[in-house]
Amino acid sequence: MGGDHDHGAGLARAGERHRGRLLIAFAIIFTFFVVEAIAGFVTNSLALLSDAGHMLTDVIGIGMALAAIQLASRFEQRQNGSRSRHTFGLYRLEILAAFVNALLLFGVAIWVLIEAARRLTGEPEVLGVPMLVVAILGLVANLVAFALLREGSKESLNVEGAYLEVLADTIGSVGVIVAAILLEVFGWSWVDPVIGAAIGVWILPRTWRLGSRAVRILLQAAPDHVDLDALAGDLGAIDGVVDVHDLHVWTLTSEMDAASAHLMVRGGVEFHGVLDQARHLLDDRYHIAHATFQVEPETHDGCHDVAW
Repeated sequence: MGGDHDHGAGLARAGERHRGRLLIAFAIIFTFFVVEAIAGFVTNSLALLSDAGHMLTDVIGIGMALAAIQLASRFEQRQNGSRSRHTFGLYRLEILAAFVNALLLFGVAIWVLIEAARRLTGEPEVLGVPMLVVAILGLVANLVAFALLREGSKESLNVEGAYLEVLADTIGSVGVIVAAILLEVFGWSWVDPVIGAAIGVWILPRTWRLGSRAVRILLQAAPDHVDLDALAGDLGAIDGVVDVHDLHVWTLTSEMDAASAHLMVRGGVEFHGVLDQARHLLDDRYHIAHATFQVEPETHDGCHDVAW
Protein backbone atom coordinates (compact mmCIF):
# COMPACT_ATOMS: atom_id res chain seq x y z
CA MET A 1 0.00 0.00 0.00
CA GLY A 2 3.02 2.31 0.24
CA GLY A 3 5.27 3.34 3.08
CA ASP A 4 3.32 6.50 3.95
CA HIS A 5 0.00 4.75 4.50
CA ASP A 6 -1.60 5.28 7.91
CA HIS A 7 -3.95 2.65 9.35
CA GLY A 8 -5.03 4.86 12.27
CA ALA A 9 -8.67 5.05 13.39
CA GLY A 10 -9.46 8.75 12.91
CA LEU A 11 -13.19 8.39 13.54
CA ALA A 12 -12.68 6.86 16.97
CA ARG A 13 -10.27 9.64 17.96
CA ALA A 14 -12.71 12.34 16.81
CA GLY A 15 -15.49 10.82 18.87
CA GLU A 16 -13.16 10.33 21.83
CA ARG A 17 -12.27 14.04 21.86
CA HIS A 18 -15.92 14.95 22.41
CA ARG A 19 -16.95 12.15 24.74
CA GLY A 20 -17.17 14.53 27.72
CA ARG A 21 -19.66 16.80 25.96
CA LEU A 22 -21.67 13.78 24.84
CA LEU A 23 -21.81 12.54 28.41
CA ILE A 24 -23.07 15.88 29.75
CA ALA A 25 -25.70 16.07 26.99
CA PHE A 26 -26.75 12.50 27.80
CA ALA A 27 -27.25 13.35 31.48
CA ILE A 28 -29.31 16.46 30.67
CA ILE A 29 -31.53 14.77 28.10
CA PHE A 30 -32.06 11.68 30.29
CA THR A 31 -33.11 13.84 33.27
CA PHE A 32 -35.67 15.76 31.26
CA PHE A 33 -36.93 12.63 29.53
CA VAL A 34 -37.93 11.33 32.97
CA VAL A 35 -39.50 14.71 33.85
CA GLU A 36 -41.46 14.90 30.57
CA ALA A 37 -42.66 11.31 30.74
CA ILE A 38 -44.00 11.74 34.29
CA ALA A 39 -45.50 15.14 33.45
CA GLY A 40 -47.09 13.73 30.30
CA PHE A 41 -48.98 11.12 32.29
CA VAL A 42 -49.90 13.57 35.05
CA THR A 43 -51.18 16.26 32.65
CA ASN A 44 -52.64 13.69 30.23
CA SER A 45 -50.87 15.47 27.36
CA LEU A 46 -50.19 13.38 24.27
CA ALA A 47 -47.98 16.13 22.83
CA LEU A 48 -45.82 15.98 25.96
CA LEU A 49 -45.72 12.17 25.87
CA SER A 50 -44.83 12.29 22.17
CA ASP A 51 -41.97 14.69 22.87
CA ALA A 52 -40.86 12.48 25.77
CA GLY A 53 -40.83 9.50 23.39
CA HIS A 54 -38.67 11.44 20.97
CA MET A 55 -36.41 12.46 23.85
CA LEU A 56 -36.10 8.78 24.77
CA THR A 57 -34.71 8.09 21.30
CA ASP A 58 -32.22 10.93 21.93
CA VAL A 59 -31.15 9.24 25.16
CA ILE A 60 -30.72 5.90 23.40
CA GLY A 61 -29.00 7.46 20.40
CA ILE A 62 -26.49 9.42 22.51
CA GLY A 63 -26.03 6.42 24.81
CA MET A 64 -25.25 4.16 21.86
CA ALA A 65 -22.84 6.74 20.45
CA LEU A 66 -21.04 6.82 23.81
CA ALA A 67 -21.01 3.02 23.98
CA ALA A 68 -19.60 2.73 20.47
CA ILE A 69 -16.80 5.20 21.27
CA GLN A 70 -16.04 3.49 24.59
CA LEU A 71 -15.99 -0.04 23.20
CA ALA A 72 -13.94 0.90 20.13
CA SER A 73 -11.41 2.77 22.28
CA ARG A 74 -11.19 -0.04 24.80
CA PHE A 75 -10.72 -2.58 22.01
CA GLU A 76 -7.83 -0.55 20.58
CA GLN A 77 -6.20 -0.18 24.00
CA ARG A 78 -6.36 -3.94 24.62
CA GLN A 79 -4.36 -4.78 21.52
CA ASN A 80 -0.95 -6.14 22.56
CA GLY A 81 0.37 -7.47 19.26
CA SER A 82 -1.76 -10.60 19.19
CA ARG A 83 -4.40 -10.97 16.51
CA SER A 84 -8.04 -10.60 17.47
CA ARG A 85 -11.00 -12.42 15.98
CA HIS A 86 -12.55 -8.95 15.48
CA THR A 87 -10.43 -8.19 12.42
CA PHE A 88 -12.39 -5.00 11.67
CA GLY A 89 -12.55 -3.86 15.27
CA LEU A 90 -15.88 -3.06 16.94
CA TYR A 91 -16.90 -0.12 14.77
CA ARG A 92 -19.88 -1.97 13.29
CA LEU A 93 -21.58 -1.73 16.70
CA GLU A 94 -22.52 1.85 15.72
CA ILE A 95 -24.55 0.54 12.79
CA LEU A 96 -26.28 -2.16 14.81
CA ALA A 97 -27.16 0.49 17.39
CA ALA A 98 -28.53 2.79 14.68
CA PHE A 99 -30.76 -0.01 13.36
CA VAL A 100 -32.15 -0.70 16.84
CA ASN A 101 -32.70 3.03 17.30
CA ALA A 102 -34.67 3.15 14.04
CA LEU A 103 -36.93 0.30 15.17
CA LEU A 104 -37.59 2.10 18.44
CA LEU A 105 -38.36 5.36 16.64
CA PHE A 106 -40.88 3.58 14.42
CA GLY A 107 -42.57 2.09 17.47
CA VAL A 108 -42.84 5.46 19.23
CA ALA A 109 -44.16 7.25 16.13
CA ILE A 110 -46.80 4.58 15.36
CA TRP A 111 -48.01 4.53 18.98
CA VAL A 112 -48.34 8.33 18.99
CA LEU A 113 -50.34 8.33 15.75
CA ILE A 114 -52.72 5.62 17.00
CA GLU A 115 -53.21 7.38 20.34
CA ALA A 116 -53.78 10.73 18.57
CA ALA A 117 -56.53 9.21 16.42
CA ARG A 118 -58.18 7.73 19.51
CA ARG A 119 -58.06 11.03 21.40
CA LEU A 120 -59.53 13.04 18.53
CA THR A 121 -62.78 11.09 18.91
CA GLY A 122 -63.03 12.01 22.59
CA GLU A 123 -62.33 15.02 24.77
CA PRO A 124 -59.49 14.18 27.14
CA GLU A 125 -58.79 16.63 29.95
CA VAL A 126 -55.33 18.12 29.56
CA LEU A 127 -53.63 20.32 32.18
CA GLY A 128 -52.28 23.15 30.05
CA VAL A 129 -50.23 25.17 32.56
CA PRO A 130 -48.11 22.27 33.93
CA MET A 131 -47.71 21.05 30.36
CA LEU A 132 -46.39 24.50 29.34
CA VAL A 133 -43.93 24.72 32.25
CA VAL A 134 -42.45 21.29 31.57
CA ALA A 135 -42.24 21.98 27.83
CA ILE A 136 -40.31 25.22 28.45
CA LEU A 137 -37.89 23.40 30.76
CA GLY A 138 -37.47 20.71 28.12
CA LEU A 139 -36.71 23.34 25.49
CA VAL A 140 -34.02 24.85 27.74
CA ALA A 141 -32.47 21.40 28.22
CA ASN A 142 -32.44 20.80 24.48
CA LEU A 143 -30.83 24.18 23.79
CA VAL A 144 -28.06 23.45 26.32
CA ALA A 145 -27.40 20.04 24.73
CA PHE A 146 -27.54 21.66 21.29
CA ALA A 147 -24.79 24.12 22.26
CA LEU A 148 -22.66 21.34 23.79
CA LEU A 149 -22.73 19.17 20.67
CA ARG A 150 -22.53 21.80 17.93
CA GLU A 151 -18.73 22.00 17.70
CA GLY A 152 -18.18 18.24 17.85
CA SER A 153 -20.77 17.62 15.12
CA LYS A 154 -18.31 19.06 12.59
CA GLU A 155 -15.68 16.42 13.38
CA SER A 156 -17.40 13.17 14.37
CA LEU A 157 -20.41 11.52 12.74
CA ASN A 158 -21.35 9.99 16.10
CA VAL A 159 -21.60 13.45 17.62
CA GLU A 160 -23.33 14.79 14.51
CA GLY A 161 -26.04 12.13 14.83
CA ALA A 162 -26.65 13.09 18.46
CA TYR A 163 -26.64 16.78 17.47
CA LEU A 164 -29.34 16.23 14.82
CA GLU A 165 -31.43 14.21 17.28
CA VAL A 166 -31.33 17.10 19.77
CA LEU A 167 -32.11 19.62 17.01
CA ALA A 168 -35.22 17.67 16.01
CA ASP A 169 -36.29 17.32 19.63
CA THR A 170 -35.91 21.08 20.10
CA ILE A 171 -38.49 21.56 17.36
CA GLY A 172 -40.73 19.06 19.15
CA SER A 173 -40.47 21.04 22.39
CA VAL A 174 -41.50 24.20 20.54
CA GLY A 175 -44.55 22.31 19.22
CA VAL A 176 -45.57 21.28 22.74
CA ILE A 177 -45.24 24.89 23.94
CA VAL A 178 -47.49 26.09 21.11
CA ALA A 179 -50.04 23.38 21.95
CA ALA A 180 -50.06 24.34 25.64
CA ILE A 181 -50.57 28.04 24.88
CA LEU A 182 -53.43 27.38 22.43
CA LEU A 183 -55.02 25.01 24.92
CA GLU A 184 -54.93 27.59 27.72
CA VAL A 185 -55.94 30.61 25.63
CA PHE A 186 -58.66 29.09 23.42
CA GLY A 187 -59.50 25.84 25.22
CA TRP A 188 -58.91 23.79 22.05
CA SER A 189 -58.63 20.24 23.39
CA TRP A 190 -58.02 18.89 19.89
CA VAL A 191 -54.74 20.79 19.54
CA ASP A 192 -52.90 18.42 21.91
CA PRO A 193 -53.42 15.21 19.87
CA VAL A 194 -52.86 17.13 16.62
CA ILE A 195 -49.48 18.48 17.79
CA GLY A 196 -48.64 15.05 19.18
CA ALA A 197 -49.42 13.43 15.83
CA ALA A 198 -47.37 16.10 14.03
CA ILE A 199 -44.35 15.24 16.19
CA GLY A 200 -44.91 11.55 15.41
CA VAL A 201 -45.05 12.29 11.67
CA TRP A 202 -41.87 14.38 12.04
CA ILE A 203 -40.09 11.30 13.40
CA LEU A 204 -41.06 8.87 10.60
CA PRO A 205 -39.07 10.21 7.59
CA ARG A 206 -35.90 10.59 9.67
CA THR A 207 -36.43 7.10 11.05
CA TRP A 208 -36.79 5.65 7.56
CA ARG A 209 -33.57 7.30 6.40
CA LEU A 210 -31.70 6.12 9.49
CA GLY A 211 -32.98 2.55 9.19
CA SER A 212 -32.39 2.29 5.44
CA ARG A 213 -28.80 3.55 5.78
CA ALA A 214 -28.14 1.05 8.56
CA VAL A 215 -29.57 -1.83 6.51
CA ARG A 216 -27.51 -0.89 3.46
CA ILE A 217 -24.34 -0.92 5.54
CA LEU A 218 -25.23 -4.20 7.24
CA LEU A 219 -25.81 -5.74 3.80
CA GLN A 220 -22.41 -4.37 2.74
CA ALA A 221 -23.80 -2.42 -0.19
CA ALA A 222 -21.49 0.06 -1.91
CA PRO A 223 -21.79 3.63 -0.54
CA ASP A 224 -24.15 5.90 -2.45
CA HIS A 225 -21.37 8.29 -3.45
CA VAL A 226 -19.31 5.56 -5.17
CA ASP A 227 -20.03 4.74 -8.84
CA LEU A 228 -18.57 1.24 -9.19
CA ASP A 229 -18.38 1.40 -12.99
CA ALA A 230 -16.54 4.72 -12.85
CA LEU A 231 -14.22 3.40 -10.16
CA ALA A 232 -13.38 0.30 -12.18
CA GLY A 233 -12.73 2.50 -15.21
CA ASP A 234 -10.43 4.81 -13.24
CA LEU A 235 -8.45 1.89 -11.85
CA GLY A 236 -8.22 0.36 -15.32
CA ALA A 237 -6.83 3.64 -16.67
CA ILE A 238 -3.76 3.42 -14.41
CA ASP A 239 -0.66 2.96 -16.54
CA GLY A 240 0.14 -0.75 -16.85
CA VAL A 241 -3.23 -2.08 -15.64
CA VAL A 242 -4.96 -4.30 -18.22
CA ASP A 243 -7.89 -5.62 -16.18
CA VAL A 244 -9.80 -4.91 -12.95
CA HIS A 245 -11.91 -7.62 -11.30
CA ASP A 246 -13.20 -8.73 -7.88
CA LEU A 247 -13.91 -5.10 -7.06
CA HIS A 248 -15.69 -4.63 -3.73
CA VAL A 249 -16.57 -1.42 -1.89
CA TRP A 250 -18.41 -1.34 1.43
CA THR A 251 -18.91 0.73 4.56
CA LEU A 252 -17.59 -0.52 7.89
CA THR A 253 -19.26 2.24 9.88
CA SER A 254 -20.06 5.92 9.39
CA GLU A 255 -17.32 7.70 7.42
CA MET A 256 -15.22 4.52 7.25
CA ASP A 257 -15.41 3.09 3.72
CA ALA A 258 -13.20 0.27 2.51
CA ALA A 259 -12.42 -1.35 -0.86
CA SER A 260 -10.62 -4.31 -2.33
CA ALA A 261 -9.80 -5.22 -5.93
CA HIS A 262 -7.59 -7.36 -8.15
CA LEU A 263 -5.48 -5.37 -10.59
CA MET A 264 -3.99 -7.30 -13.50
CA VAL A 265 -0.90 -5.62 -15.03
CA ARG A 266 1.33 -6.11 -18.03
CA GLY A 267 4.57 -8.01 -17.65
CA GLY A 268 7.48 -5.89 -16.49
CA VAL A 269 5.30 -3.27 -14.79
CA GLU A 270 6.56 -2.20 -11.36
CA PHE A 271 3.94 -3.23 -8.78
CA HIS A 272 4.73 -0.56 -6.17
CA GLY A 273 3.95 2.26 -8.59
CA VAL A 274 0.58 0.69 -9.47
CA LEU A 275 -0.27 0.25 -5.79
CA ASP A 276 0.59 3.86 -4.96
CA GLN A 277 -1.43 5.23 -7.88
CA ALA A 278 -4.44 3.06 -7.00
CA ARG A 279 -4.32 4.06 -3.35
CA HIS A 280 -4.06 7.78 -4.11
CA LEU A 281 -6.88 7.48 -6.65
CA LEU A 282 -9.28 5.99 -4.10
CA ASP A 283 -8.25 8.41 -1.37
CA ASP A 284 -8.32 11.60 -3.43
CA ARG A 285 -11.25 10.98 -5.78
CA TYR A 286 -13.49 8.59 -3.82
CA HIS A 287 -12.46 9.40 -0.21
CA ILE A 288 -11.70 5.76 0.56
CA ALA A 289 -8.57 5.65 2.71
CA HIS A 290 -8.57 1.92 3.44
CA ALA A 291 -8.10 -0.20 0.30
CA THR A 292 -6.57 -3.61 -0.31
CA PHE A 293 -5.25 -4.44 -3.80
CA GLN A 294 -4.03 -7.73 -5.20
CA VAL A 295 -1.74 -7.02 -8.14
CA GLU A 296 -1.44 -9.89 -10.63
CA PRO A 297 0.61 -10.35 -13.80
CA GLU A 298 -1.52 -10.76 -16.92
CA THR A 299 -0.28 -14.34 -17.20
CA HIS A 300 -1.94 -15.21 -13.88
CA ASP A 301 -4.85 -17.63 -14.01
CA GLY A 302 -7.19 -18.85 -11.28
CA CYS A 303 -9.45 -15.96 -10.27
CA HIS A 304 -12.23 -17.33 -12.47
CA ASP A 305 -12.37 -20.36 -10.16
CA VAL A 306 -13.80 -18.18 -7.35
CA ALA A 307 -17.55 -18.77 -7.34
CA TRP A 308 -18.59 -15.51 -5.56
